[in-house]
Amino acid sequence: QVQLVESGGGLVQAGGSLRLSCAASGHTFSPYAMGWFRQAPGKEREFVAAFRWNDGRTIYAGSVKERFTISRDVAKDTVYLQMNSLKPEDTAVYYCAAERQTSWSRLTNREEYDYWGQGTQVTVSS
Repeated sequence: QVQLVESGGGLVQAGGSLRLSCAASGHTFSPYAMGWFRQAPGKEREFVAAFRWNDGRTIYAGSVKERFTISRDVAKDTVYLQMNSLKPEDTAVYYCAAERQTSWSRLTNREEYDYWGQGTQVTVSS
């Protein structure tokens, strides 16, 4: 069983930045892909960003492209989400996730992911 421990959420003013972290358990953690999703109250969990573990290829939701950056530290089994130029509409609980096996075309689908972090709240004030 893979454990994902997430941190870094908080309250920030519009235009500010936050960096989320998600540390995975295991000494040789190597999923097919890692992703970030977010969920606002009353809404479904939506895709934010993902990368393929072996080569680092990334994909972003249109709403965050050019503002958010997903990255990972392979040695530390940790994935990050750098969020810049935050907007009030970015307010949500953010989740990191990992999947063992899928195809590149399915990385935006939350049903494809096998493991999830506990979520961290991000609140952006106007």
